[in-house]
Amino acid sequence: MVCWARCSLLFWTFHLCLCQSLSVCIQTLFIPLGLNQLPFDPANNNEPLQFGSASGPLVTEGLIENGGESSKKRKRTNAPSDFDPALGMMTGIPPITPMMPGLGIVPPPIPPDMPVVKEIIHCKSCTLFPPNPNLPPPATRERPPGCKTVFVGGLPENGTEQIIVEVFEQCGEIIAIRKSKKNFCHIRFAEEYMVDKALYLSGYRIRLGSSTDKKDTGRLHVDFAQARDDLYEWECKQRMLAREERHRRRMEEERLRPPSPPPVVHYSDHECSIVAEKLKDDSKFSEAVQTLLTWIERGEVNRRSANNFYSMIQSANSHVRRLVNEKAAHEKDMEEAKEKFKQALSGILIQFEQIVAVYHSASKQKAWDHFTKAQRKNISVWCKQAEEIRNIHNDELMGIRREEEMEMSDDEIEETTETKETEESALVSQTEALKEENDSLRWQLDAYRNEVELLKQEQGKAHREDDPNKEQQLKLLQQALQGMQQHLLKVQEEYKRKEAELEKIKDDKLQVEKMLENLKEKESCASRLCASSQDSDYPLEKTLNSSPIKSEREALLVGIISTFLHVHPFGASIEYICSYLHRLDNKICTSDVECLMSRLQHTFKQEMTGVGASLEKRWKFCGFEGLKLT
Repeated sequence: MVCWARCSLLFWTFHLCLCQSLSVCIQTLFIPLGLNQLPFDPANNNEPLQFGSASGPLVTEGLIENGGESSKKRKRTNAPSDFDPALGMMTGIPPITPMMPGLGIVPPPIPPDMPVVKEIIHCKSCTLFPPNPNLPPPATRERPPGCKTVFVGGLPENGTEQIIVEVFEQCGEIIAIRKSKKNFCHIRFAEEYMVDKALYLSGYRIRLGSSTDKKDTGRLHVDFAQARDDLYEWECKQRMLAREERHRRRMEEERLRPPSPPPVVHYSDHECSIVAEKLKDDSKFSEAVQTLLTWIERGEVNRRSANNFYSMIQSANSHVRRLVNEKAAHEKDMEEAKEKFKQALSGILIQFEQIVAVYHSASKQKAWDHFTKAQRKNISVWCKQAEEIRNIHNDELMGIRREEEMEMSDDEIEETTETKETEESALVSQTEALKEENDSLRWQLDAYRNEVELLKQEQGKAHREDDPNKEQQLKLLQQALQGMQQHLLKVQEEYKRKEAELEKIKDDKLQVEKMLENLKEKESCASRLCASSQDSDYPLEKTLNSSPIKSEREALLVGIISTFLHVHPFGASIEYICSYLHRLDNKICTSDVECLMSRLQHTFKQEMTGVGASLEKRWKFCGFEGLKLT
């Protein structure tokens, strides 16, 4: 590795010197001619060169080894004023690269494992200082699947979310930031490759502004973080890819699957006539025969359709003679082809014999001595190859002749056997005629048996059809009964509900009647009081008009409350009194009771008992004391 770095350094040093000398020559040649410089001047561009990669942010990179030596060599070269040593070229002139035509120099590739220098990164409100290059790279955990979130630790105490965004937005689009109070945060990016760029900043020292305070500095530690959102998106993506793969496989299987045969139509008279016409056509015979076979296997043959099927079978039988003639024609064509092949093969063998004879004549001493060694070798090789091919073709031709001889011998044997067969054929024909008669009688018997079985099956089907009709009727009746029962239950429930409503209405009516009677009694009492007040004196009128009790109900309440408080000599709160009264009547209001007791000052009095938080208002009965005062 060191040797490789030194070689590359020597190459680039030689290249720099060459570029400088060429730039000086070009300047001395073209400047006196009045050529103007280009408007773009790389020397005035103070921005650092940016290198973008998928594994890190946009920062400048440079070689580590022998950096000092290269700088010293650059200082020793006396460059002119218009020459920029940082760029290695003259301003206004494009740089000279080793790939230019005329320069047959190709720089060696930089090895991927060569270390690089991380330089200072300047932001608006902070500065990032690179770590020591001699230190090992920061440790990271295993990368979770679909990771888009990073953990950032070592943030300054005074660091804000705006500063974090300013530092890490150059790595890519930030979706969310979750900052903690303990100087760390989690950053979620839009894509996975942005996480690799963020990991490049691990180990950098961050400083806010120009402050040297400990709260304004920190050392960044960036690592992979496991987030449920990332895992969920990754799983969704994997499921989508799996669905696409399954769909692709299914489409491929459907494409490679052989087409299914067309469905066979059911038997009918119309379809039977169509199939019969197709059976007569040679081009549609195979399709029609398949349909006929399917109908017979389905059991479509019965007493009514037997004649139609017999005619179709007869049409199929008529094709036997045609097929035999076609076979004979094909055999004849095959024999002619064999004869042609045999003749062509014999002609080829003759030519092979002639070629081999040429090789043998050339190998004789008269001609052999005049050839060179290479020519003799080639002739001998060609002769061997020709002999091998000739022997193969000769064996093939002999095989064909043997087969023909064997066929001829078979024909002779058949001719001898035919004489014997003619004698036996008479007996065989008689036996076959008897067998045919026997078979026909047996087939007739089977036909009668089948007809009897069909009649029995039809009778059984008729009975079975009646039975399902009865079962269906019973099921319908059961369903109707169930519906009637459900309807009766609903009617009964409605009847009960209406009875309950009537009872409530009756109770309300009784209450209203009682209230009317009470009002009538009150009106009568009021009329009596008015009549008595006219007959009584003025002091009595005053006492009646100033009475705190306005109705009989209030008088009853006063009596009940007095009895309750007489039992409780230390008094009771208004809530306690009302809870006792609510047992007797739920319509009693607490405010009405308190107002009534406050009007009767000589009967009830209110006192404050307790200290501090236990302070409480209690009512006491003072009727006996008030009687003395009144």
